Amino acid sequence: MGNDGAFGHEQVTFCHDRATGLRAIVALYSTVLGPGLGGTRFYPYASADDALEDVLHLSRAMAYKNSLAGLDHGGGKAVIIGDPRVDKTPDLLRAYGRFVQGLGGRYITAADVGTYVQDMDVIAEVCEYVTGRSPARGGAGDSSVLTAFGVHQGMRAAAQHVWGDTSLAGKRIGIAGIGKVGRHLVGHAREEGAVVVATDVDAAALDWARREAPEVELVVDTKELLARPLDVYAPCALGGALDDHVAATIDTAIVCGAANNQLTDDHIDDVLAERGVVYCPDFLVNAGGVIQVADERHGFDFERAHAKTASIFDTLLDVLGTAADRGITPAEAADARAEERMGAAGDRIWTDLRR
Repeated sequence: MGNDGAFGHEQVTFCHDRATGLRAIVALYSTVLGPGLGGTRFYPYASADDALEDVLHLSRAMAYKNSLAGLDHGGGKAVIIGDPRVDKTPDLLRAYGRFVQGLGGRYITAADVGTYVQDMDVIAEVCEYVTGRSPARGGAGDSSVLTAFGVHQGMRAAAQHVWGDTSLAGKRIGIAGIGKVGRHLVGHAREEGAVVVATDVDAAALDWARREAPEVELVVDTKELLARPLDVYAPCALGGALDDHVAATIDTAIVCGAANNQLTDDHIDDVLAERGVVYCPDFLVNAGGVIQVADERHGFDFERAHAKTASIFDTLLDVLGTAADRGITPAEAADARAEERMGAAGDRIWTDLRR
């Protein structure tokens, strides 16, 4: 998604509740396809400026993600500034929920980094525009299941594009981040007979791997992981996984992971393409989670959401084919496809208004 320095957001709302210490920002990039839908990230940003920059990027990415996923939702995102391990309380979450409720349905929230299903249940006590709740509260539950499934479908599509076969058996897959999504992705890779190398900054995640997936090779950090020859690299932690150095040196055929905003700059996709590395746009392949929480708004049906997530395979295969045919990068091809749908929706709205 190109960035000319002017994001063009419809609305950015700063939220502060003195009693609970809540500091949050809600950003709506576009509602042309429907209410903005995207998670709430609870993170200890160094400054409000850092939080603002992140929420602007994330909400814009959600517009493209929701468009590519065929959802009738625009792009929205929220961030809460603070350490969720220390600052997150039920009162703070309810204060945040009241702000979201005050937006009148223009923004629908869900879980993200630092927030979980149980947090959505608390927010839902005071807000009707929340999804990703627990099954006990009528929700869809943990969205990481379908997020990982969608990324796996992306890997299979990329394998078909690169090697002419969807099988990942025997392929070496490097996973950076084996948290909520990454550990499900480990499961998919193991089921296919792939060789998995993984790392995580969280000791508990590494303990999980040693206990539940002992055949996974664990390495000290992402730097060591990237020093290994890989067939597929899957960034599944925070954004910014692909900078100039990584793009110029990574030894892999495919990049396909769950992390948002993987490219530190737009030109990184060009660097990868010039080296013959197939980059699977993150906002396309990691859409399983938002497909799941969007389905909850219509009375959650797992099989329906699962089937829609499976379509990521066909969408990515088409995007990679378009990129190859037109001599453009996969990110450019994905952007064009998403913008075409958003543009068509905008044209319909203006046509209706003129009648």
